[in-house]
Amino acid sequence: TAVVTMVTVALGIGTPGLHLGSSGHESPGRGLPLSRQRSLPAYLLESSGCYALGALGCPVVTFHNCEDAALKLQNPIQDALRDLARRGLHF
Repeated sequence: TAVVTMVTVALGIGTPGLHLGSSGHESPGRGLPLSRQRSLPAYLLESSGCYALGALGCPVVTFHNCEDAALKLQNPIQDALRDLARRGLHF
């Protein structure tokens, strides 16, 4: 849904500038040049890809290790290793 919202906003912002004169060339003083209009779908696709990379990449980059949980598990791990060593298994 976020991608749909982003594309809708992008189209809503870009649409007012897409007015062409009757000859197919840009109207004087307003609108996008014809060459830019043709590249608009590629721009929207690229923008969507950048959004997707950002949406997936930010949580990966900001993922933090659970150091508190690791410290809490150290005692049970040591107890299990001692129990296994007592039974004849050594690591």
